[in-house]
Amino acid sequence: MLLIASVFFGPLAVATWMYYGGYLQPEGRTNNGTLLEPIVNVAATLPASEIAIIGDGVWLLVYADTAECSDSCKKALYTLRQSRKMLGKEMDRLKRVFLHGESSPDTVFLADEHAGLIALRDDDLVALLDNKKPVALSAGGYYLMDPLGNLVMYFQADINPSEMVEDINRLLKLSSIG
Repeated sequence: MLLIASVFFGPLAVATWMYYGGYLQPEGRTNNGTLLEPIVNVAATLPASEIAIIGDGVWLLVYADTAECSDSCKKALYTLRQSRKMLGKEMDRLKRVFLHGESSPDTVFLADEHAGLIALRDDDLVALLDNKKPVALSAGGYYLMDPLGNLVMYFQADINPSEMVEDINRLLKLSSIG
């Protein structure tokens, strides 16, 4: 009888010992971006911001560059576009937003290369995003905002677009909003 019981309960006992003994701890982090905590609701923090109207009911992937749009800016806009396309049938749930500075971007370039990109100037939002970015991470990344106006994640500028899309897909799959 003990032999039969050990066949059933033995693997369970070994697995429990390995888990609590520290031999098989699951990896605690599965996301490629950085979760922004505490959550900030942009619409509540900046009620006059145009982003609250744009983001009503859809996810937003936001890139901010207040300098002249150089090669790094164009690469970032390309990453935004490709990331959205990589979402496939879910891409209608995400809008791309480019926050620019005083000099407005080349509208012909944006219309030809980045159709559907929303370009706007919002200095207060740029300041809020800079304050929300984790200090240890480099500037110039991408922010993900949920349909309720909450800043959710920050992705570094040098992230592989497929890794960013992996996180966004996971959130879209789990979310019933937007």
